[in-house]
Amino acid sequence: MREIVPGPLDAERVDRVVALLTGLPRAEVAALVTAGRVQLGGTVVQARSRRVRAGEVLEVDLPEASGPRHPEADSGVCFATVYVDDDLIVIDKPPGLVVHPGAGNQTGTLVHGLLARWPELAALAEPGGEDRPGIVHRLDKGTSGLLVVARTGAARQDLIAQLARRDMDRRYAALVLGLLVEDEGMIDAPLQRAESDPTRMAVSAGGREARTRYRVDARFELPVPATLLECRLETGRTHQIRVHLATIGHPVVGDPRYGRSGRARPQGPASLPAGRVWLHARSLTLDHPRTGERISFESPLPADLAAVLARFS
Repeated sequence: MREIVPGPLDAERVDRVVALLTGLPRAEVAALVTAGRVQLGGTVVQARSRRVRAGEVLEVDLPEASGPRHPEADSGVCFATVYVDDDLIVIDKPPGLVVHPGAGNQTGTLVHGLLARWPELAALAEPGGEDRPGIVHRLDKGTSGLLVVARTGAARQDLIAQLARRDMDRRYAALVLGLLVEDEGMIDAPLQRAESDPTRMAVSAGGREARTRYRVDARFELPVPATLLECRLETGRTHQIRVHLATIGHPVVGDPRYGRSGRARPQGPASLPAGRVWLHARSLTLDHPRTGERISFESPLPADLAAVLARFS
């Protein structure tokens, strides 16, 4: 991979820039740096903390995969489109839809559906990221709501830079168990994959920085004590909101993975279908990559989440 470092990524750490541009986990990027496979301006990078400069030539010798993964278009994948122009697509993702191919999900993902509607997205595939053309951020399989996809290489770089600068505003509605005392707050707790189970995330002092702001929208006493929150991501780690809220003792309703002792599965009128968490990406605000105009999108609560919320008082 060969890229010119764009202006918005000036002064960022080289490992973060490589991770953003390739989609590789930070641990894999660290291994590439250690092996001398990352260069800036023709010089091998010696330290992951090295700061890049806008205009520098970044070269990464990506490991060869067992074979390039080019997803095939699948017109049977269903999702709603909120906005489309020549530079980007805003999707309202339904619950249960995986964003891109991965272990156990090689077909029927959002990427397969995107390629059916916009086959030109295949041209955005890069070595090591053939299965994620145009994807700049993700939502968990069980999470519904708004997600932006780039249609050009320039738009992709710009959107990635907005994420790096925290300029993209992503807000979620989350229904959690228990009554939060404070009306608003921030959870600042680094995350990494759990040593005992790499499919789970865990708070760890050695993890990557992760910050979630929250604001209480409503509190309920029945059928069980619960709080409706608006959560705003300052970083975008895997399962971030779910882990952070569970860590402070308020797991998301319907989350069996991070809800301790089944607390995230209230029975009776507060129950949810198996595998569905009460988490919805309800608003997305960003700078248009071509015009610079600040644009915002909203997604109403899906019917299943609204039906559960209506049972609380």
